[in-house]
Amino acid sequence: MPSAADRDELTPLIVHVIYRLQVGGLENGVVNLVNQMPADRYRHAIVCLTESTEFRERIERPDVTVYEMHKRPGQDFAMWHRLYRLFREIHPSIVHTRNIGCLEAQIPAWLAAVPCRIHGEHGWDLSDPDGSNRSYRWLRRLHSPLVHQFIALSRELEDYLLRRVGIAARKISRVYNGVDNTRFHPGAGTPLPDGFNGADRVVFGTVGRMHGVKDQINLCRAFVLLCQQQPQLASRLRLVLVGDGPLREPCARMLAGAGLDGHAWLPGNRTDVAALMRAFDVFVLPSQAEGISNTILEAMASALPVIATDVGGNGELVDPGNTGFLVPANDPQALAARMALYAGDATLRQAHGAAGCQRVADRFSMARMLSAYGGIYDRLMERRGVAH
Repeated sequence: MPSAADRDELTPLIVHVIYRLQVGGLENGVVNLVNQMPADRYRHAIVCLTESTEFRERIERPDVTVYEMHKRPGQDFAMWHRLYRLFREIHPSIVHTRNIGCLEAQIPAWLAAVPCRIHGEHGWDLSDPDGSNRSYRWLRRLHSPLVHQFIALSRELEDYLLRRVGIAARKISRVYNGVDNTRFHPGAGTPLPDGFNGADRVVFGTVGRMHGVKDQINLCRAFVLLCQQQPQLASRLRLVLVGDGPLREPCARMLAGAGLDGHAWLPGNRTDVAALMRAFDVFVLPSQAEGISNTILEAMASALPVIATDVGGNGELVDPGNTGFLVPANDPQALAARMALYAGDATLRQAHGAAGCQRVADRFSMARMLSAYGGIYDRLMERRGVAH
């Protein structure tokens, strides 16, 4: 009978390569995958091209090692050598890189003869919010012979890889994110600050890093417009912006300048996002670009109606008129109009929230996501002749 150490050696190791282990949708998805895949099916390690943060504490399995490569800005060929040595040392069966910033790790994985190499596209890069950057398309195309399987997290990203990059359809799989409904579910939420709680309040909330592409400025403009255009509602309306980043101070200044600083709360990063979200009445995602948004799915799992910009994969998640609404990006007037509709109709909020919760249970469960990834890993290992 094999010892525990022998069983570990026989259990395939997946190395997940990400740019930085921090608060974010991509990183949250990786941690969920690592935590919830059966421990006897695969071992896992996470390689950060730069470094990790306290977000690593979300990893629940004691056997998962996090490696930091401390990549220097720009092209860092010395990091390739460090990655090559690491892959040769730990012998992964699969290397799974994510997004354009980690694609270069496929080269040392190939040089180290890693038998199965996967690349995932989770969303657009900040410098390429619509996939139009020709250099990025060529980078993906040039690396594609090294990649055995691509995983796209939305129909839009799948179409991009197929039609604009030129990846063969047989090498592309689409896998939607799944929601951890042990954390995100309907129910009572964490009490908000004084003045934000109460049956007569309507709380619009969003969660995410406060940087350009997430465009919380657009949401603040819409909130100001709503309060100006609906003065009979203004005293009841509240706005919560969870997250930190360069847009936090401009948002605070805009709201204060409109005399609405008492109507808004910007608490920065929080560790109790799931409980906070249950205290919202409506979830809003004002992004300029998205892949498949974890926060939309988490909001729907929490039985919140969702207003989102019609970008990226948002239209694959929100069912307009049934679970929420889609509005054009960079259009605060359109966003304010949908917010006004929810602000004045509690029955509509409840109906759309319940429908969204059911939609997540039917189509975006964690079990469905785990099954999809496990199937891809298993099939690729079988195809490549790797013992499992």
